[in-house]
This record gives sequence, structure tokens and C-alpha cells, in this order.
Amino acid sequence: MTPIVPVAVSLFGAPTGVVPILNSAPDLMSASPADPIATFSTAAAPLAGVPSAPFADLITEAVGQVQHLEQQAQASIEGLISGKGVDVHEAMIATQKAGMGFELVLSVRNKALAAYQQVMGMQF
Repeated sequence: MTPIVPVAVSLFGAPTGVVPILNSAPDLMSASPADPIATFSTAAAPLAGVPSAPFADLITEAVGQVQHLEQQAQASIEGLISGKGVDVHEAMIATQKAGMGFELVLSVRNKALAAYQQVMGMQF
């Protein structure tokens, strides 16, 4: 059986270059039928060797990616208007990518803000 290889990706699906590999994937064929728990348990914690990035760095990276998508959309629209060989479909796809990226970052921000407000409202 092949090991599970999770790939670290950015907020928009692009690989970040960090590829942690789990060395001990469970072998479903060797598990005994009398022990169903052993079938679904893993010996190593997932992503144990990968350092976690602070939330602020993740948000900053996501905002930078959205800004890059918006610049691409603006360039494709300018190319479409000036007649520099940009297809209408390419301009629309770039615009939709930028809009969806902005909505995603905005919703993550709203969820984080709501969680912060909920924690601040707790009484100790």
C-alpha cells in the first residue's frame, strides 16, 4: 500500500514547496478483523514535522495572493480594452478568480473576528 503524502498548499491551491511524508501509513490488509480500531488508526501524528505558521502570516500571504490575482485581472482587462490579444474569456476568468479570492479572504477575516469577539465576551 502506498503511503499518504499530504501536500502543503496555499490558500488558493498552489503548492508551497513543503511536502511532509508520513512514513508509517496503516496497512489495511495486515489488520486483523477482530481489531477494527487498528484498521483506522495511524502510528504517526499527521504533519508532525511541519512547523505551523502564525495566523497573521497566513492572512498576510492570502492578501498578497489576492492582490496578485487582482493585478492579473486588471492587466487582462487592460489588454482586452486595448486590443492586445487578450480573449474575453481570459479576462472574465481572471476577474472571477480575483473576486472569489477576495470573498474567501473576507469570509476568513469575518470568521476570525467573530471568534475573537466571542472569546472576548466570555466571562472568567
